[in-house]
Amino acid sequence: MANHADILRYIDSIARDKEIDKEALIVAIEQAMAQALAKKYGVDDVEIHLDRDSGEFQCNYDVSMEEQGRIFAVSVKQAITGRIREAERDVIFGEYERKVGELVSGTIMRFEGDTVIVNLGRNIEGILPRAEKVRSENYNVGERLRALIFEVKKVGPRVKVILSRAHRDLVRALFELEVPEIADGTINIRRIEREPGYRTKLAVDSADDKVDCVGACVGVRGNRIKSIIDELNGERIDIIRWNNDPASLIGNALKPAEVGDITLDPAAKKALVIVSDDQQSLAIGRKGQNVRLASKLTGWDIDIMTRAELEQSVAAEDKASAAEAADDSAAGESPAAQASPDAQTSPDDSSSPHEPGSDTSGATAQS
Repeated sequence: MANHADILRYIDSIARDKEIDKEALIVAIEQAMAQALAKKYGVDDVEIHLDRDSGEFQCNYDVSMEEQGRIFAVSVKQAITGRIREAERDVIFGEYERKVGELVSGTIMRFEGDTVIVNLGRNIEGILPRAEKVRSENYNVGERLRALIFEVKKVGPRVKVILSRAHRDLVRALFELEVPEIADGTINIRRIEREPGYRTKLAVDSADDKVDCVGACVGVRGNRIKSIIDELNGERIDIIRWNNDPASLIGNALKPAEVGDITLDPAAKKALVIVSDDQQSLAIGRKGQNVRLASKLTGWDIDIMTRAELEQSVAAEDKASAAEAADDSAAGESPAAQASPDAQTSPDDSSSPHEPGSDTSGATAQS
């Protein structure tokens, strides 16, 4: 066995190399040696202590560590190796757990089915599963990839770092990186809604009235937002100004379309937005994308209509209401009112308007 000073230096070297706590490593060594001795001698009260200053092992049994032999040494080595791996795993887990929601960069190493494996450095692999990929993006081995740390979990002796390119917080992290006013809290991102690879709507406001929240996010000549769009491979980003007034917020959220009147139904959380004919398709967006994202961003169910469509809808409702009222009126008439006039007239009715010798009166009598 190495001399006592060498043991301390060896422990110190391992702790620095693996970035684990030195004291935790010493405790692991003490436990591993105690378990090996307990197993060898068939006892369960073995205690081992390593002097932190001299490097000398002390045992509550009168045994010599140097005389324990190869089997003992192998058992201790295996136990220590396992403890070191566990400690290393815990360190990595703690480090990356604190980074959940942050950006990380790595190199694409390989594919496992639809899953992309990314080298994050220090022999740590990031996993980009199919559900967190963007369908419009292509991934190739050797390429650099920037992604959001979505989840970190322990799986056996390893740590799995789950990455995401599809999460809305990827956009948030990119803006925090590119816009200093967001990073320092001057501009606040109030809400984000995203359809990965296609379009994102971002609502912002400013804690400082002198700072234009939208202009700061766009940057001079659009340089800030251009960097983010390039990172997202051309995904469209709409930056809107947050407003606590629902009507104003809905109008902002439907940009770039220009809207007219907005009627709100707070109880049903529905909004009717009137637009001109030339703005309707822009307000709705491709396959309803613009109005769908605006609805999610504002929390209101938004219905887009032109003035002509509204008038037609009102006319149709009025017609339906009139028909329903007529049906209700007919259903409410009495049976006597629905009987024939002849059945209601008595041959002896003195109030009959017909003269006694008239043809009509004769016909009534004959009946």
